Amino acid sequence: MDVKIVVQVRLFPDASQEAALRDTLILCNEAASVVAGEAYRARVFRKQALQRLTYGRLKGMGLSAQPAIHVARKVAGAYATLAANIRAGNLGKAGSKRRRKAEGKPIVFRRDAAQPFDDRCLSWQMRSRTVSIWTTAGRQSGIRFGCSEQQFAVLSAHRRGESDLVCRDGKWFLYATCDIPDVEVKEPDGFLGVDLGIANIAATNDGTRHSGKGLNRVRHRNQRLRAKLQRIGTKSAKRLLKARRRKEARFAADTNHRIAKQIVTEAERTGRGIALENLTGIRDRVRLRRPQRVTLHSWAFHQLGQFISYKAARAGLALVHVDPAYTSQGCSICGYIAKANRPNQSTFRCTSCGFAEHADVNAARNIAIRGAADWAAVSLPNAA
Repeated sequence: MDVKIVVQVRLFPDASQEAALRDTLILCNEAASVVAGEAYRARVFRKQALQRLTYGRLKGMGLSAQPAIHVARKVAGAYATLAANIRAGNLGKAGSKRRRKAEGKPIVFRRDAAQPFDDRCLSWQMRSRTVSIWTTAGRQSGIRFGCSEQQFAVLSAHRRGESDLVCRDGKWFLYATCDIPDVEVKEPDGFLGVDLGIANIAATNDGTRHSGKGLNRVRHRNQRLRAKLQRIGTKSAKRLLKARRRKEARFAADTNHRIAKQIVTEAERTGRGIALENLTGIRDRVRLRRPQRVTLHSWAFHQLGQFISYKAARAGLALVHVDPAYTSQGCSICGYIAKANRPNQSTFRCTSCGFAEHADVNAARNIAIRGAADWAAVSLPNAA
């Protein structure tokens, strides 16, 4: 199975090209809101049925055939995502205010929401590093794009399928989907266990700890500034909030990328696989003091796990997700489990055998042990 990644490239349209792109994005999203309203009233949410229901109206609004189809599919995808979030309980229980609000009205799209384009509407000229794209003002050719050399190499070799046109803070981007051929997974010589946490964002059984102290200090400062600006509420404060709204997300993504790269590089260097905790439901089962709750509920643990997973897949490394139960209380030497083994956040001292280690490193060792056992159970199911 190929590894799918998204490459972001910056577009540099001239004034007329930018006007055409903006008008196109506005029309596509206005049309999407119209389609979403019709889908809600008719209770038609499947792609093909919604396309048949609204295709004529979309054409009448000025969309060509392929953009009209993509608008209908975008709406169907949005309703599918809403349904999945409801099933997962992300919008609360049945009858809750948040869930009633989500279910009680049709989806509405922002004027600058992303719009997908396929190869019939968008073509890439790699030699000149330009793109040609359909707009409501006709085909716009020769729009320059920019990216790193590494991104360009991936685009040239592996770009497949749709690309999303995005306008963000007055800047234009294309998010291109790339299918990286699957790399055969190498038989691991042991596992690198990774414990994810708050005091240390990640710790490995080798003893490497990626501290969250400085990270949390930056994030708490950003939270205080955001709260202060929200209390002020002036136009200038709102402008500053808008300018800063993605800063923390970029900061988190950059930090997670760097941590994931270091973990995967170390596992690849030593010929090991990677064992991660299965963090499903962590926010529901973990109990923390009030100051730590903001960190738990706002840090992108899932994103870090995704980054490690796709980087491991590209490197051909074995990856397993293990049950995290009692990894912080169990001794990685004798296996004895007790709350008393962990007298404080950073200390692990086994009350049975006397083994002592940093608590997060000990947890990572337990994760590595479980990873090796789970891998053996899957790869050698008929072993004696």
